[in-house]
Amino acid sequence: MNPSGPLTVKFRPGLRLSDRAFWKLCRANPDLWLERTAEGELVIMPPAGPDSSSRNAGITAQVWNWNQRTGLGATFDSSVGFTLPNTAIRGPDAAWMTRERWDALSQPEREQFSHVCPDFVVELRSPSDGIKKLRDKMQEYITQGVRLAWLIDPKSRTVEVYRPDRPVEVLKGPAALSAKKCGPGSFST
Repeated sequence: MNPSGPLTVKFRPGLRLSDRAFWKLCRANPDLWLERTAEGELVIMPPAGPDSSSRNAGITAQVWNWNQRTGLGATFDSSVGFTLPNTAIRGPDAAWMTRERWDALSQPEREQFSHVCPDFVVELRSPSDGIKKLRDKMQEYITQGVRLAWLIDPKSRTVEVYRPDRPVEVLKGPAALSAKKCGPGSFST
C-alpha cells in the first residue's frame, strides 16, 4: 500500500457519519478532500500533485466544452459530492448528467451533496491511488446508476470503460474516447 494514498477512517460498528455531520465536517475542513463510503467510513485523500491536477483540469475542460456546445446537461469538477443510492458520498474527478435530471433537482439539493447519481463519471488515477480501490469505486458507480464511467491510468496509458451489464473494456493508449452512450459527441484524452 502506498503510504501517501487515501486514508480510510473506520468507525466502531454501528457508528456512522450522518449526511449532516459529513456536510459539516467538509465545510469546516475545505482544504481536505473527503468522501464517505456506503459503510459510513471516512476517506481522506491527499491533494493532487501538479501533474494529476493538470490532467484532471484538461479532462474537466473537455467535458465542459462538449457540454457547452451541445447544451445537453450539466458538468461537474472534482470538488462535487454526489450522495449515491447506497448512501456513499463520492466526488469523481469529472462528471456529467442530463439536463432533465439536473433541472429536476431543487435548489437546496444543488447546494449540498445531491441525492443523485450522475450519468457519466471519469476517475483519473494519480500516483497515490491503488488500482483495486479505483476499480471497486468504478463498479460502485455503475451499480448505483452511472451509465458510463472511464478510469484513466496515465502511467499504463490505459482507459477502462465501464457500462451497465457489459464487461469492462480496456483500451491501450487510445487517441480519443467517445461518450456517445451519454449523448452525441466525444472527448479526446
